[in-house]
Amino acid sequence: MAIASARHILVDSEAQCLELKERIAAGEDFAEIAKQYSNCPSGQDGGALGEFGPGMMVPEFDKVVFSAPINQVQGPVQTQFGYHLLEVTSRND
Repeated sequence: MAIASARHILVDSEAQCLELKERIAAGEDFAEIAKQYSNCPSGQDGGALGEFGPGMMVPEFDKVVFSAPINQVQGPVQTQFGYHLLEVTSRND
């Protein structure tokens, strides 16, 4: 079974999500942005979600996490929780 590790930043609006993505692309640290802005408790850990397999997260996450390139920020990804930036940090297919 595939296993992945990822980190994310959860915010309320697509506009804020895009703004944070631009800041990360310009060189700001993903983990620091997560600590400052993420609405998810994982933000305090730099957005780290740990390891998980398919079906353990919402479908929108699975689609990105199990197909996106490693170490590239993806998003905005909309779920019932809000808007996410996702970065797959490792994946074992």
